[in-house]
Amino acid sequence: MNALSRVLAFKISATLLFWSLPLILLPADLIEAAGFPHQDSYMFVRMLGWAYLALCVGYGFALHESLQGRRALAQIWVGIVSNGGAFGYLAYYGLSGAWSTWDPLIQLIAWNSVVATLLITLGLWRFGLRGAGAAD
Repeated sequence: MNALSRVLAFKISATLLFWSLPLILLPADLIEAAGFPHQDSYMFVRMLGWAYLALCVGYGFALHESLQGRRALAQIWVGIVSNGGAFGYLAYYGLSGAWSTWDPLIQLIAWNSVVATLLITLGLWRFGLRGAGAAD
């Protein structure tokens, strides 16, 4: 497995485990117990989970291409924009103290997400755009 494939496999796994599936499947009372603000409807939270799942489908196609020694530039750029933006927002809100009232486990997941989104962005840039074969 090449470096780009490892970055994509990590991205897919982390997104499914910590973001997509919890937002889709967890009952509202568990989401609130973790410190997520109460909402009258969790429709948008659930839709966000499905959007993350859709991104994982695209990353899955990119992973398949990468395992064949090819690069899927569209998905790589989507990943750079998505993860780079997520890193910026997560870091800003984390550093501003917005998570201070959240459950410690959720804070840990959020801070790990700051690090993960930065590493994924850098990995996609380095191995997806600048790595060996970037000119092909």
